[in-house]
Amino acid sequence: MSTIMDYGSVYEIAQAVFAAMIDGDEGLLLPWDGDPPVIDDPVVSWVEVEGPIVGRAALTTSRDTAHALARALMGMGADEPVSDDDLVDAFGEIANVVGGNVKALLPDQGTLSMPQVATELPPTDYPMVHELHLAWRGDPLDVVIWLNRVNPEGEI
Repeated sequence: MSTIMDYGSVYEIAQAVFAAMIDGDEGLLLPWDGDPPVIDDPVVSWVEVEGPIVGRAALTTSRDTAHALARALMGMGADEPVSDDDLVDAFGEIANVVGGNVKALLPDQGTLSMPQVATELPPTDYPMVHELHLAWRGDPLDVVIWLNRVNPEGEI
């Protein structure tokens, strides 16, 4: 299956989202150097794309990094505790914005589901089209995109 987006497009989206929403500057979300990392105590946030093209955009990182992301997004102090509700709101919003920007690249955009946050992704039958292993402030963060055209006559 060919896609209209490449690794660089998805990386640019993630980098722009992190610069605008979290860091205020580019350069803190970088490609992971080396073998793909093992993410301990994972937290996953995702949105589903619904319409002529269906799919999912998901972010996975460790619980500690998800808390740091929530603190950065919400302008909290480095040691300030993050509630479960704040973690779900913040990490879900990041997936929502990344997913919305990915959806904007699709020829048939459809809609996005509400963001979900959990310790693991539910299974999907969609083919994976991108898997980015990134480092945010040195900590592992994966961005994964799955897409499938409902109408089998064309390619994505």
